[in-house]
Amino acid sequence: MSVTKTFTVTVVSTGSGNKYVIDGVQQDTVILGEGGTYRFDQSAASNSTHPLLFSTTDDGTHGGGSNYTTGVTTVGTPGNAGAYTQIVVADPAPQLYYWCLNHSGMGGQANTVPMDQATSVWGGNSPSVAWNENSWQSNSMTMTVTGQSATSSI
Repeated sequence: MSVTKTFTVTVVSTGSGNKYVIDGVQQDTVILGEGGTYRFDQSAASNSTHPLLFSTTDDGTHGGGSNYTTGVTTVGTPGNAGAYTQIVVADPAPQLYYWCLNHSGMGGQANTVPMDQATSVWGGNSPSVAWNENSWQSNSMTMTVTGQSATSSI
């Protein structure tokens, strides 16, 4: 099975402790499509001693929950080349959270949605409005594609 999306995971130290950074966003809420395969790349050195896990409870065992293992595979040691946590999201799947085995308060939400909603969320992995939500009225966007410009109205 091919990977639907790979997230790059790093860890930063803040005034309130260490935090996961997902694709450059601290404690980002990620969107996981049911039936999809998602890899959380933990090969950056900052991940050392910070194994990323999943739970149905915010902050996993630190929040009184347990480790969610359905479809989850871990490879290697965080902070070393090739290390990752991968999840094949169940269909249907519960609300999930990512968390650190060794330290509380590092993680965030992993919202599970039907795959068609996951692929239509504006901004990819960010928590935002899907194309079929709310009233868009008249919006315009300009984009540049390989040196060409185009303007479109929605």
